[in-house]
Amino acid sequence: MNQSFYEAIGGEEAIRSLVDRFYDLMESSPEAAGIRKLHPESLQGPRDKLFMFLVGWMGGPPIYVEKYGHPRLRARHLPFPIGETERDQWLRCMNQAMADLKLEEGLREQLAQSFAQTANHMRNRLG
Repeated sequence: MNQSFYEAIGGEEAIRSLVDRFYDLMESSPEAAGIRKLHPESLQGPRDKLFMFLVGWMGGPPIYVEKYGHPRLRARHLPFPIGETERDQWLRCMNQAMADLKLEEGLREQLAQSFAQTANHMRNRLG
């Protein structure tokens, strides 16, 4: 791929749609109840932070870093129990969101692999 994920997905508008669909699925899917419980009642803050993070992570402007500093993903997630179940619930929602937005299959597969590596790195407990 000669272009960044940011360019390939369609920039900020597409990333916002992805994040919104992800959180809509997390909020409505019984299979995601475990990770939903780890979030505050209002998902607006997490939506905004994930959006800003993904913009930079995908190769766009570093808006998350400009506002919050280095992501330190693992450290920021340590207060939350994340095992295989939580990882899998997160990935199920993200993979479904990518499918629902009808991302091109090759791009979707590359992103899914990158998301899986990152989600696995967030694990901080067994099971």
